[in-house]
Amino acid sequence: MAEEARMLASPATNLRVSETTDTLFIDEDIGVDAPGTPGTEELPFKTLIGAMTHTYKSQPDAKFKIRKKPAGPEGETPHAYAPVAKAALKKATNLHQANLRKEAKKAEIGIKEQEAKAAKDAQLEQAKKVVIVEDLSKPKAVSIKLRDTVKHREARVVVRGWVHRLRVQKNLVFITLRDGTGYLQCLLSGDLTKTYDALTLTVETTIAIYGVISPVPEENHAPDGHELHADYFQIIGKAPGGDDTISNIVAPNADPQTKYDNRHLVIRGDVASSVLRVRASVLRAFRKSYEDLGLLEVTPPCMVQTQVEGGSTLFEFNYYGEKAYLTQSSQLYLETCLPSLGDVFCVQESFRAERSLTRRHLSEYTHIEAELAFITFDDLLNHLEEVICRTIDYTLADPLIKGKVAELNPKFKAPGRPFIRMTYADAINWLVEKNIPNEEGEPHNFGDDIAEAAERKMTDVIGKPIFLTKFPVKIKAFYMKRDPTDLRVTESVDCLMPGVGEIVGGSMRMENLEELMGAYAREGISPDPYYWFTDQRKYGTSPHGGYGIGLERLLAWICDRYTVKECSLYPRWTGRCTP
Repeated sequence: MAEEARMLASPATNLRVSETTDTLFIDEDIGVDAPGTPGTEELPFKTLIGAMTHTYKSQPDAKFKIRKKPAGPEGETPHAYAPVAKAALKKATNLHQANLRKEAKKAEIGIKEQEAKAAKDAQLEQAKKVVIVEDLSKPKAVSIKLRDTVKHREARVVVRGWVHRLRVQKNLVFITLRDGTGYLQCLLSGDLTKTYDALTLTVETTIAIYGVISPVPEENHAPDGHELHADYFQIIGKAPGGDDTISNIVAPNADPQTKYDNRHLVIRGDVASSVLRVRASVLRAFRKSYEDLGLLEVTPPCMVQTQVEGGSTLFEFNYYGEKAYLTQSSQLYLETCLPSLGDVFCVQESFRAERSLTRRHLSEYTHIEAELAFITFDDLLNHLEEVICRTIDYTLADPLIKGKVAELNPKFKAPGRPFIRMTYADAINWLVEKNIPNEEGEPHNFGDDIAEAAERKMTDVIGKPIFLTKFPVKIKAFYMKRDPTDLRVTESVDCLMPGVGEIVGGSMRMENLEELMGAYAREGISPDPYYWFTDQRKYGTSPHGGYGIGLERLLAWICDRYTVKECSLYPRWTGRCTP
């Protein structure tokens, strides 16, 4: 077959222009370049290279005549057939020779691929005859998780997991195994590499590997500085290779929607799993911080019949014939706990039916909320600063998580205290001075709802966490307490972080019954469904305040993620409710 490929190239070197009387005709207007074209005056070829391509074997000594496309006024008689110019013939001959060489090369590659496939198939057939069994004379293997490998060095163990990475060398197979608790480099050698299972091993295959864990030189860069030298293995579940291999489905440059469709596979990757590990650590740290500060965790309902942040973002559903909603916030329920349980917090999902496709919005997100009794606005700010800083300190105290954060966001540093405190009015003045316009392209005015782009620009320029305080009454929720020194504004706060913008929203709450009833009327809200919330002002009111932290936004800041979607296990937003 290799000889045939070489013969295919030979006409390229022997091609010549003959003096025989065989003549092929070419008509640029009506001709057809096809294998069955005879090349007569009545049925000519279309191009000179086409004529050469289809006749170099059957008529190697042909002459060529060509008729150009009609020129001049419409309907003018076409030019008559004429011999091809020498320059055009030389150019076409060179191109034809190049094409023949390409075809010969392609044929040789095809032959080599066929030969390699035949050799591979023969090798696999031979491999099916290689049978390995566990050597029962060796010490019994101890089954361990990969997080415990350091404690079991120099002992015979069995580990189970997924093939995370795979590298094959002559008589050696290097496997990076993953089980969700850690990674371990495993080495197959000898007869283990000659089995059918070893030769067809693919990434994401589940496998049990037996052997002894031994330290390796530092320059080998193995996880935890050791590797397992296998003496036996078993395949548990094979993953597909070829076109269906996981790296083809969720390649780094794959379309984002393809990645979200296959989020269940994406989270097996290093980056996505690292973000989810940091997420878990941050949640643990929040709970520890709240325990330190004396707050009790409660679990409010997610199915409600009241609104918190405005009716336009409510997810409505039929609750046994009654109108109900998915909660926008657990705040109102947290307030009811203060008289009996003291300061409280919750970690719950909140839902916003916002048709927003920005990189910091989700339709479902994890909401960390807290309410505190008998405090002032300054107390609220001090508490919020303490919770954020303490939580980040706890998170980074874990060496494993600190390493993950460093990989994801090498420039991250725990925020210093105190946070910058800036009133809404000062922020409006800052934006005007810096010529940062509002959404209509006009200078900002008092009363504007500062848009995301302007807010992020200000935060990124300042480069530090900001407590933005005292927003106007008309752009904040009905329950927020007015500032007694300036009744135009509320005792409210947004915490802004560089690169993300708002991650926290909070305020002091109205404690006066008459003021709350007036707020219901101002917003056109019936107080009837809120009777249980209103009763908090009736049966022994107290000055109190609270806040909500968007976990995904906080993680986007810590892990330097472009969008909060990367910080959710299975993100939900407009048009996305799968998988």
